[in-house]
This record gives sequence, structure tokens and C-alpha cells, in this order.
Amino acid sequence: MTRHGMPRRRFVALSGVLGAGALLTGGAGRASATVQAGPVAGASCCPCPTDPNPPGGGQAPCPPSHLQPLCGSPTDTDPLWQDVQYCTQGIVPPSGQRPVCLKAMPNYVVLHGTPETRHNYLLLPSCRITGIECPFLVTTTVANYWHEAWENARRGGDVPVCFPDIGLGVNSQTARHLNQLHIHMAGVRDSTQRRLQDLEAAGRIAPQPSQWGDAQFQALVTGADGTGDRTYWILRLSTLTQNLFDLLSLYVMRRFGLDMAGQTLMVVPKMTSTGFADAFYVLNSDSSLHDGTNTCDHLLVYS
Repeated sequence: MTRHGMPRRRFVALSGVLGAGALLTGGAGRASATVQAGPVAGASCCPCPTDPNPPGGGQAPCPPSHLQPLCGSPTDTDPLWQDVQYCTQGIVPPSGQRPVCLKAMPNYVVLHGTPETRHNYLLLPSCRITGIECPFLVTTTVANYWHEAWENARRGGDVPVCFPDIGLGVNSQTARHLNQLHIHMAGVRDSTQRRLQDLEAAGRIAPQPSQWGDAQFQALVTGADGTGDRTYWILRLSTLTQNLFDLLSLYVMRRFGLDMAGQTLMVVPKMTSTGFADAFYVLNSDSSLHDGTNTCDHLLVYS
């Protein structure tokens, strides 16, 4: 189910970053496809690639060189970082395996997760950022990757997650084995959605970021992998316009003297029978909590 402890990706020979609609072949037996200009008309949930050519205007600032020991160097050979470089610069990975670049923008790219399903994708920064521990993520100049992940994954987005309930998540440094920041765009069980709404109704979800770490807003949530309940700090936000990494650092990490490298962070959009309810549940956990976890894989559904 996983490669190196995380959802894997199936590679095919496809790229549009080398020219509009350009198609590369990667050897015998590789699948080929054309890049569509956007989602199929009338399809509310279709993982169709959009225009893979990054538009003009440049990207948001990337980590400065003095942060490379913590955030990674552009010369690193991490496989996910090589995929990003292929999608943004056309640099073919040393393996010769070319990922499907579902979307490439100045600030991020979207790739398939593995198993390759219609509810398993990854959003990765176009900057070299190893993961949640990179201090650049809590600055005011970093791109809002969580907002971009939601805008792509939502119904009607460019790379929609075809699952009744959507979940976004980042693993801790200790729970991952590939080191380019990637937000999982996947599904969550309806039982997870119901549990979060029940907790909100019972006043068990923090209404303000400053209250996120309060004891009454710790709660057990049953995951999708059959491993039992896990404890999370849970916050409700009306939008994803704030920097979630910074909120986590300010109101939970500093408060309890915790390390960002050990954290998992997740977002579950609130859904009702009429659709998106204009709210997001933000969940954080780590191994310091009783029954805590440092991976988002317990809640997300990939296959």
C-alpha cells in the first residue's frame, strides 16, 4: 500500500511543461495520454489535468540559503523534489520515470498519489521545502499551500477529490520517508465527518486559534485504518486564508514546548447534506498526546 511509508505514485511518460500539450514517451510499456485543457464540461468530479504550463508572474519567495540545512537544498535528490523539478522545469529525473503533472503553477504542482485513485493526490511546493519542520513555513511570505490544496480538491476544483468527504493532511518528519513537503488530498470516512460535527455541537472544538491547545478541545477521533481512536487538538476555522503552520506553531507548539518536526496536521472541510458548510476542522496531533499520532494516514482514505 505504501512505498517508504507513504502513499506511492505510479509514473507514466507525460509532460506538458515542455510545451503546450507536449507528450513524451518513456520507453516500451509506458502509458501515454494527452493533457486536457480543464475538467470535462458537466463533470462535477473528474481528475482531469489542467493546463500544465506555469503562467507568468513568478512564484512566491522560497526559503533563503541559510535555511537549507532545515529546509533542503535545490540540489537534493529526493524523488518527490525531482518530480517537482520535472513538472516546473522539465528536468527529467535520473530514473527516467516522468510523473504525470496534473497541474503545475508557479507555487505548487499536483501529482497522483498511490494507489492511483480518483481520491488520492498530492500537492507539493515548487520551492525546495523538505516538510513541516522547515521554519520558512511559519513566515509571512510563504505561499498558502493549504488554501491551494482545498481549491483544487473541492468539488468543481481543477483536480477534485472524488469522495463524499475530503481530507487534507501532512505527515510529521518522523512518519515520512520522502522529503519534499506534500499535502495529501484524499478522502475521509463519513464517520469521521459525523464525529467532528458531534464534537462541535458539544462545544469540544476550539472556536478561536488562541484556544486550540486548551484541554477541552482535545478529542478522540476514530480513523479509517482500523487502528482505533487517536487524540487530536481540533480547531474550527471559517476560511483557510490564515497560515495554518504559523497558527500551529504559535498556539500549540510554543505553548507546550513541542517540536514542529513531530507534528501531523490535517484539514477536514465541514460538509452537510447541502454541500460545503463554509467551515474547516483543523486537526493536529503528535506522540506527546495520550493516544496521539504523528501521521495523517490514520484518518485519510487513499484506496
